[in-house]
Amino acid sequence: MRYAIYFTPPHDDPLCRIAAGWLGRDAFGGALTPAKAFGELPASEVAFHTAAARRYGFHATLKAPFRLADGTSETALIDAVDAFAADAVPFDIPRLKLAQLDGFFALVPAEPRPELQTFAGDVVTVFEPFRAPLTDAEIARRNPAALSPQECRYLNQWGYPYVFDAFRFHMTLSGRVAGEEAPRVRAAIEQCLGNVLDRPVPVEGLAIFVEPSAGGPFEVLSYHALGKQAERKTA
Repeated sequence: MRYAIYFTPPHDDPLCRIAAGWLGRDAFGGALTPAKAFGELPASEVAFHTAAARRYGFHATLKAPFRLADGTSETALIDAVDAFAADAVPFDIPRLKLAQLDGFFALVPAEPRPELQTFAGDVVTVFEPFRAPLTDAEIARRNPAALSPQECRYLNQWGYPYVFDAFRFHMTLSGRVAGEEAPRVRAAIEQCLGNVLDRPVPVEGLAIFVEPSAGGPFEVLSYHALGKQAERKTA
């Protein structure tokens, strides 16, 4: 079993609802929905292009998936996220935009947000005591030969190569898309999103996601609102 600490909007947020519909699975509860055609993409192609992202659900990685360290527990992790969230100050991402990163489509901040980088770095460091060391097989799956020296150091020290200055906030909406297919996939995603990106995205909560079995879908275990009045909602 693995856990992850992700950002996702609340379950009833319009962006969360639209993204779950596009991916074909709701991370809050795991309900599947049939793929729909958008733009020039028939439903079958939408299902194909979203397959990889569907497993993880709509999210932005803050603390990448990890096995619990010896001496820790799920209850202790939930309590720690509760405490961290209660002391955190909510903030907004003024605007997200659709971009293509390393071949896959994702929502990213339209402008750099220093407070977002700081927040993500805090999540990485604060919850590091809960992470079991990577196994050799887990390291190999990250393909260290393709990483920069700094990313390799981050992988070895923090269990994930893309942290701190290497962190890129992104909410994945597709698998890798070949160059000739990219315009059609982009147009389909844009049609699905409509005007939902015209408003700021509040960063007002953290979610613990869980992968109950290896290779299985991730689901929201608990959602933790930020701020002193935070109230945990168990999925």
